[in-house]
Amino acid sequence: MTAKRRCAWCNEKNARYVAYHDEEWGHPQHDDGCLFELLLLECFQAGLSWECILNKRENFRRAFDGFDPVRIAAYGEEKVASLLADAGIVRNRRKIAAVIENARVFLAIAAAEGSFDRYLWSFTEGRTVHEEYTLRTTSPLSDRISQDLVRRGMCFVGSTVVYSYLQAVGVISGHARECYLFEPSEENG
Repeated sequence: MTAKRRCAWCNEKNARYVAYHDEEWGHPQHDDGCLFELLLLECFQAGLSWECILNKRENFRRAFDGFDPVRIAAYGEEKVASLLADAGIVRNRRKIAAVIENARVFLAIAAAEGSFDRYLWSFTEGRTVHEEYTLRTTSPLSDRISQDLVRRGMCFVGSTVVYSYLQAVGVISGHARECYLFEPSEENG
C-alpha cells in the first residue's frame, strides 16, 4: 500500500499537522466561528511557524474562551494580564491587543455584511481560487483583502498573514501538484 503524498510543508511526524493538512487546510470554510478562530490563530502566527501555533491550538481555545469573538471583543486589562501570564499560548501584548480589536472589527463586518463569511467570500464571488502551491506569500487577492481589513481597523493582517489565512479557510486552494489533495483547475491544468 502506497502512503498518501502530501504537500512538502506538512511535517508527517506530527499527527496534529497531518490531520490539519488532510482535514482542514484548503477546505472551504463558511462558519463565522471557524473563520474567526483561524483569523485569530493566523494573527498569532505572524513571525512564527504555523506548526508552533497548531501545537498550541487547544491552549489558545481555552485561553480565548473558545474563540468567541463576542467575549474576546469585551476583554479588559484583567483578562489581558491573565493572557500574558499564560505559558500555553504566545504571550505577545501587541498580538493580544490586536486580536481583541480584530474581534470588534470582525463583529462589525459580520453585522454590516450579514456574516463575515459573506464578506470574505464576496472577494471571489463565492468561488475557491485554485493555485498550485509555490513559495508565494502574497497575491493581488490577499493584498486587496488585507488593505480592506486594515482600513476597517484590523491589525496583524498584512498581505502575508491574509494569504496564509485564505489558504487555511479554502478561499485559495493551494495544495502542491504531487499532493493527493491537489485539485487542478482551468488555470493550473
